[in-house]
Amino acid sequence: MLLISWNVNGIRAALNKGMADFVSQENPDVLCLQETKAREEQVDLPLEFAGYKRYWNSAQKAGYSGTAIFTKTAPLSIEYGIRHDHHDTEGRVITAEYADFSLVTVYTPNSQDELRRLDYRMQWDADFLAYVKLLEIERNKPVIFCGDLNVSHQEIDLARPRENRKNAGFSDQERQGFSNMLTAGFTDTFRHLYPEQSDAYSWWSYRAGARERNIGWRLDYFLVSQSLNERIAEARILPHVHGSDHCPVALHLA
Repeated sequence: MLLISWNVNGIRAALNKGMADFVSQENPDVLCLQETKAREEQVDLPLEFAGYKRYWNSAQKAGYSGTAIFTKTAPLSIEYGIRHDHHDTEGRVITAEYADFSLVTVYTPNSQDELRRLDYRMQWDADFLAYVKLLEIERNKPVIFCGDLNVSHQEIDLARPRENRKNAGFSDQERQGFSNMLTAGFTDTFRHLYPEQSDAYSWWSYRAGARERNIGWRLDYFLVSQSLNERIAEARILPHVHGSDHCPVALHLA
């Protein structure tokens, strides 16, 4: 089973930059998107998406945030948000339940310049973790969550850790929030397979040729309940795929 996650930074823009060709080539069983920046009725999907059932969660604010799941197999159930009115106006989470796991796509809030939204972000991290742990208990099945988590966990996960020590995405608090997910029983699938691989990034600034020079950050992840560790056949980052300032990440399940 092939799962792909991609922060498309605007699905309409990504479609104009070859997204449909990528979907046709990879042919994922499930495609999870973040930062769609559109409502479903605003998007004309090409034929490459004809075989997918589609689920959208759009922000109340037009042209902002948003997530989507495209899946070949109809889920047993779909849930939007994390059951918190305080968090669920920005279209950041969709959960699709399948026979043997729950799949969550998430677009984690950015702490923003000078960490001005850090307090909210840390509350989000705690509430999101509580939500995915509750899913495990309620449904008695493992959870996979994927998306733009807006944090580089370790120094190996970004090109310039020293310069970004207290910046959004690499603050001590955000890194601890990610560590809390691992402590709670989730596995970072890419690091599980490649614990020492450096220069592996999924986001690059549009400034100063950062992508060409691979001055990037690993912000996009697949995390799974530890009971799924034996099913992790491969975890990939796809930096050759353009169309957004993020590249897709993939998880192959045996």
